Amino acid sequence: MSALRIHWLQNSDPPDAFPPVGQALAEPNGLLAAGGDLSPDRILSAYRAGIFPWFEPGQPILWWSPDPRCVLRPERFHVAISLRRSARSAGFELTFNSAFREVIDACAQRRSGQHGTWITEDMKSAYLGLHTSGWVHSVEVWRGNSLAGGIYGLACGKVFFGESMFSRVSDASKIAMMALCHVIARQSFVLLDCQVTSPHLITLGAELLPRTEFVRTLCEANRAPDQARFWPTTRLPAAEFLPAT
Repeated sequence: MSALRIHWLQNSDPPDAFPPVGQALAEPNGLLAAGGDLSPDRILSAYRAGIFPWFEPGQPILWWSPDPRCVLRPERFHVAISLRRSARSAGFELTFNSAFREVIDACAQRRSGQHGTWITEDMKSAYLGLHTSGWVHSVEVWRGNSLAGGIYGLACGKVFFGESMFSRVSDASKIAMMALCHVIARQSFVLLDCQVTSPHLITLGAELLPRTEFVRTLCEANRAPDQARFWPTTRLPAAEFLPAT
């Protein structure tokens, strides 16, 4: 019965032809629509409405808006004592938007306990295009010349929509998230959207917002002009992104 409620998009539909997010299913939580394409305009329209694509190989494109929404207020990112120690003494350095392809490829690799990846080749192509046009950004964590971890996502208005992160060295993905929160907080971003909750994200300071509150906050944040030129352009030590206290 629930499958009959899913709205099907056609490629010819306008980019913003999504149903209201209040029509999303309760089970699976947040499934709103299927079909359509991954054109830049459709993806941007989705994010502005509180919707994101998430599907596995062999499935149609699926569009989601879960309730509640897992978010992190950038200024509230929790830096544990052990993470502070790693930032100061583990030899991590950070760059921004300098190795996007390597980050998304690493995020797409199958991980322990996973049967596959939702970062399909079509998704990679779509987000590579959005990176080239200045919408999607990456944070890279280096130890020497090796990529130790990273995160990528989309910046729109005053919200950063986190898509995926990876770690090859202990604490590297946390360092990436810490640096991301530091940079966007300085630009008065109101939320880092984490999409779906996990115990790990909660330990970093994430919280759950009712979808109605998330969408209301998103509408206000969308009024701010989009910015693409505030990202650091030099390689910096991780300690540069530690909060003062």
